[in-house]
Amino acid sequence: MPSVLIVDDLVSIHEMLDAVIQPTGFATSFATDGEKGLARYKADKFDLVLADIDMKPMDGITLLKQLKQYDPSAVVIIMTAYASTESAVQALKYGAFDYLQKPFRVDELIATLRRGLEFRQFQAERAASGPAAGAKTSDIESRLIGKSARLGKLIQQIKKLATVRSPVLLIGEPGTGRTAVAEILHAASGGPESALVRIDCALSTEAAFRDGLIGQNGEGGAWVKQAKGGTLYLQQLQSLTLPIQKELVSVLRNTAHGFRLVCTTSVDLEALVDEGKFHDELFYRVASLPVQLPPLRDRAEDIPLLVKHYAAQATNPLFDAKLIEFTADALAVMGAYHWPGNLTELVQVVSKIAATTETRMVTSTQLPMRLRDLKHWPTLAEYLLGQEKQYIDHVLVTCKGDKTAAAKVLGVEVGKLG
Repeated sequence: MPSVLIVDDLVSIHEMLDAVIQPTGFATSFATDGEKGLARYKADKFDLVLADIDMKPMDGITLLKQLKQYDPSAVVIIMTAYASTESAVQALKYGAFDYLQKPFRVDELIATLRRGLEFRQFQAERAASGPAAGAKTSDIESRLIGKSARLGKLIQQIKKLATVRSPVLLIGEPGTGRTAVAEILHAASGGPESALVRIDCALSTEAAFRDGLIGQNGEGGAWVKQAKGGTLYLQQLQSLTLPIQKELVSVLRNTAHGFRLVCTTSVDLEALVDEGKFHDELFYRVASLPVQLPPLRDRAEDIPLLVKHYAAQATNPLFDAKLIEFTADALAVMGAYHWPGNLTELVQVVSKIAATTETRMVTSTQLPMRLRDLKHWPTLAEYLLGQEKQYIDHVLVTCKGDKTAAAKVLGVEVGKLG
């Protein structure tokens, strides 16, 4: 029988919670303050901890911090009587699984406990089955190529994340491999039939979000239901409007533990929270496990291996692409370049050269001018602008010049297409 440790300084709360929780199949134990609760947990580890936030001498937040320090896998649900969500958001910041705001409904309490237990069991299963059940080293290294210390640190972090189901926030510039990491995490935690539902928050319209993400009564739309048992992958999370962010919090409270949530951003979300431009509770719900993906310029020593890998995948009418080599001077130029488009730009450059070269040895003179001459180096904004224009042109061609149809695909107003 799953066990719940209830920590509250009011005995009347103990009695009430015992009366509603035990009949649902949970064994209950009690402590009257944070210090006693911590001692009880250490003596007999529980599946769940349900703790009030306002206790003395040790309050619920302090108990939460010490529990997570003692046992990082502890599943702690905080109860708060405060009218605002400030204390609840603080609890999420320090690793609480969720919070309940008093007075709460019995069905809300039981649903939260069951979600917490599901998460606890998921973690236990992953830990028991070992690395083989998560992301295999060979699988990761086939997607994330290189031998640099920065990449090695990232790979080790991904191996650990593959064993848990907590939300993951991938932070990095466009082209740094965020989607590859998301796919690795999905493969490690989802079954063979599970879906990876990929949503670009910068392209979808608010109406689409309300339909696909929020759904009726904030219970989750088609995208959320499709992701159940798999992964919901939200790209460029900072692009969501504040009203949608607020509604998404409610959706995640009800559904987030039925799937793996992976989000990406290329900006400092915490700074946006401080500026009031990003919902604080949403931030702490998605950013409990942040992963920083290094830009290519910070791991230039990986470029030779990356070049060899991507060149070998090209189709050249004159040579076996695996025999094409980039000379030392070409690799030196590529190592010095700042790669504003990161891996995406590198792939474009190498693939084009490898497919069109008429000599097996590629020298620096065959590289694009923007790589060879500092004055031609584009900024990140200039590079992204060029990529955006190419994408819009592609959509227009696909839509046979119909700007109304293209605007619908892109999620923008027709006037923005010129």
